[in-house]
Amino acid sequence: MEKVRMGIVGLGNMGSAHCKAIHLEQKVPGMELGAVCDSSEERRAWAQENLPGVPVFEQAADMYKSGLIDAVLIAVPHYEHPELTIKGFESGLHVMVEKPAGVYTKQVLEMNAAAEKTDKVFGIMYNQRTNPVYQKVRDLVQSGELGELKRVVWIVTNWYRPQAYHNSGTWRSTWEGEGGGTLINQNPHNLDLLQWILGKPTTIRSFCSFGKYYDIEVEDDVTAYMEFANGASGVYITSTGEAPGTNRLEISGDMGKIVVEDNVITFHRNRISEREHNRINTNAFATPESWICEVPAAKDGGEQHVGILKNFTQALLHGKPLLAPGEEGIHGLLISNAIHYSAWTDSLVSLEHFNHDHFYELLQERVQKSIVKKNVAQQTVDLTGTH
Repeated sequence: MEKVRMGIVGLGNMGSAHCKAIHLEQKVPGMELGAVCDSSEERRAWAQENLPGVPVFEQAADMYKSGLIDAVLIAVPHYEHPELTIKGFESGLHVMVEKPAGVYTKQVLEMNAAAEKTDKVFGIMYNQRTNPVYQKVRDLVQSGELGELKRVVWIVTNWYRPQAYHNSGTWRSTWEGEGGGTLINQNPHNLDLLQWILGKPTTIRSFCSFGKYYDIEVEDDVTAYMEFANGASGVYITSTGEAPGTNRLEISGDMGKIVVEDNVITFHRNRISEREHNRINTNAFATPESWICEVPAAKDGGEQHVGILKNFTQALLHGKPLLAPGEEGIHGLLISNAIHYSAWTDSLVSLEHFNHDHFYELLQERVQKSIVKKNVAQQTVDLTGTH
C-alpha cells in the first residue's frame, strides 16, 4: 500500500471537516479520500459540489464493498459506531471511529471482540492525546516523577450550553438520540485522558442531576467519587450549567502535586517524597521542602484530529504504533457508564465487575420513555462533532 484510501461515513460537522483536511487541504500525507457516504440527500449534494472527483454513496454497505477504499472513518450518531465498525472489519477494511466508541459498554465489547478477530488496524479519534500538555502530564505520572498517586481532582465545568443548544435538534440531550448528556457528549475526551494518564479507577460512587438547569431528560450536572487500585481517591465534577466554568486538573502524589489550568502545567515538587519525610522527620509541624516549577510543554494543543489521522496513516503504511488504539475506547466509556449506573442504582459501582447487561436494561428503560419523536438515524447532523 502506497497510499491509504480513506472512506468517510457521515458528512456532518466532523465528517465534513475530515473531508476538508484530507481532500481539500491535503493535511494528511499518505492518505487520500477514496469515497464518502451519507444517508442525507442534502449532505450527498454537498459532497458532490465540494469534493470533486470523490465517489458519493448513500449506503455504507455499498461503499464498503466498492473496492474504492482501504479504510473507513465512522462519523455518525453515537449508537451506530459499533455496528458500522464491525461491518467495516467484516468487509476487510481498517477502521477509525469517532468518539465515543459507543453509548454502552455491551455494544463496545462486541466491537472490540470483532477487532480481535481481524488483522486490520483499529483506531479511535481521541485527538486530545495529541495535546503536548496532557502528554507531558502523563509522562510525569507514569515515569514516577510524581511518585505514588494519592488523589486526583478534575473540575470540568467549562462546557456551558444554554437551552437554545439543547433545543437545536430533536435528538439532542435525549436518551434515544445521544444516550446521555454531558458525559456522553462533552466529556468523552476528558474521561479518556483521566484513565490514559492515571489508569482506570476500580470503584465509582456518583451523584447526577438530570435536567437540573435545563428542560432536558439527561444529565447536566455530575459529581463522581472514585477510588484506584492503590487506594488513591479522586473526584470528577462536570456540568453544562455553569458560567463562567472551570477546567482544572490537580493530581497529588508522594512527590507533590501537578496542576493543569489554562494549558499551563505547574508542578509543586517535593524535594523528597512525603512518605520519606514522614519517616525521618521529628518536627511536629514540618512539611517537605517544595519547589514550584512550571513544566515546559507546547501550548498549541498539538495537531488534534489531523495528528490522529497522520498517526493512523503511519500505522497502516509503516507499522507505527497507534496513539489511540480503538480497543481503548471502552475505558473512558466504562467510567461514563459507571457514573450513570451508580446514580441510577444509588450504589457504589465496581468497574472490574461492572454489570454490562443491567446497565443496558436500565438505559433501554430510559430510551423507551425518551422524548425523541423521529428516527435519529435520518438526522443529517453529525453528533460526534457537535459536543
